[in-house]
Amino acid sequence: MTTILAIDQGTSSTKAVVHDEEEGVVAVADEPVRPAYLDGGRVEQDPEELLRSVLEAGRRAVASAGRAIDAVTLANQGETVLAWDPATGRPLTRALVWQDSRASVVCDELAEHRDKVAHRTGLVLDPYFSAPKMAWIRRVWTGEGVVSTIDSWLLHRLTGEFVTDAATAGRSLLTDIDTAAWDPEMLELFGLGGERLPRMADCDEIVGTTTAFGAEVPVGGLVVDQQAALLAQGCLQPGEAKCTYGTGAFLLANTGGAPVRSAAGLTASVAWRVRGRTTYCLDGQVYTAASAVRWLQELGFVDSAADLDRVAAEDCAEVLCVPAFAGLAAPWWRAEATASLTGMTLATRPGHVVLAVLQGIAAQVCGLSDLVEEGLGSGSRRLRVDGGLTRSRALLQAQADLLQAPVEVYPFPHATALGAAAFARLALDPARELADVLPAWRPQTVLEPRWSADRAAEFLARWRATAEAVLAVGAAGAPDAAGAETAEPVGAR
Repeated sequence: MTTILAIDQGTSSTKAVVHDEEEGVVAVADEPVRPAYLDGGRVEQDPEELLRSVLEAGRRAVASAGRAIDAVTLANQGETVLAWDPATGRPLTRALVWQDSRASVVCDELAEHRDKVAHRTGLVLDPYFSAPKMAWIRRVWTGEGVVSTIDSWLLHRLTGEFVTDAATAGRSLLTDIDTAAWDPEMLELFGLGGERLPRMADCDEIVGTTTAFGAEVPVGGLVVDQQAALLAQGCLQPGEAKCTYGTGAFLLANTGGAPVRSAAGLTASVAWRVRGRTTYCLDGQVYTAASAVRWLQELGFVDSAADLDRVAAEDCAEVLCVPAFAGLAAPWWRAEATASLTGMTLATRPGHVVLAVLQGIAAQVCGLSDLVEEGLGSGSRRLRVDGGLTRSRALLQAQADLLQAPVEVYPFPHATALGAAAFARLALDPARELADVLPAWRPQTVLEPRWSADRAAEFLARWRATAEAVLAVGAAGAPDAAGAETAEPVGAR
């Protein structure tokens, strides 16, 4: 039996979990990180703060566990990128977070290649993904060093290696979805043909060793955070889906051993590659979930996320929210979209606004679930959910009501870390298979729909009409994304 230090490096925190196969979770440490939300759709992070959070959380978790660990694994944000010096490991830029939209200008210039990009990569030409941000960094910030996703830099600082995993690489717009390998034509398209690229490892591979958390131990089991949660929730069969409610909300559905290209704007990507075999998924994104709740908190509507259920009204009183605080993803893919609140009167109270935001998040997830079902031709009318916001019963009841399906709550608060730990166990023992390394679980809670199908359909029709109206207004007065920032010396940042 093995003990794994699993590090979940996220947008707003880094969580370190020590997991023992016999005893379960024996220690947890959490370090907050603070993305900078700037004007013009810009979202940045300090790479050194991210590294410090990884080291501090990992060391505190190991110390609290009071036992030796057998391996370290890292789950990462997926599409957050930076430039750095491979000789010294020093960051050359701030990190552009996955929510950052300033690379829209790159996508606009490549608009004529949109269909080719979608077919080759399974993804949508959008600044959400890594390549446009990498290209933007090269144009505006620096041509020095290497430019990569944040996991490659963190792993270099931990192990000295230059590596990423197949699932993370699959989120870049730089890989061929059918072969799960770097695509030279896509690299040239984004002006990245001459770049030094990290080695692409399987998710069940040992990539190096580290002494950052005590004695020297292997590092392996690398994966994107959302794919790790998909595994943890046991979504091993095609059609099985989960949604994680974190900074954003992310719905993924297993599609088996072949990619399923969506005609409705969902993305197809690598779920994981283990034992030399690639499993794929369809996924959709809601860019702001917990970050929308943080907005409510900053405006004084709630004191914390724990207040959501206390403050949320029983009924929204016709108030609707399109929580596009960082744009809208599938099926619209409008990075410039902004949020809206409609239907307010002098009788509107904070509870109505809070519930409207939660219902707006749930409405987007419901739309994604419908698109997944259309893409697969069938689907499970049950949704497995995890993440910090699953503590809000108001959110989950809204989700069940709008989805018209049961919502099953994952019983552990560490799905991403537990999924990454499972990959690490596969890396340590080649004789084991995926199903052998997953902790058994039953839903903590199952929420059933309370609304009628007619009420849910009527609400969703109004919400979608509001979203379309907001997008139409935004398109008429959208600012020039290229004007959000001009070149400046990296040292000034």
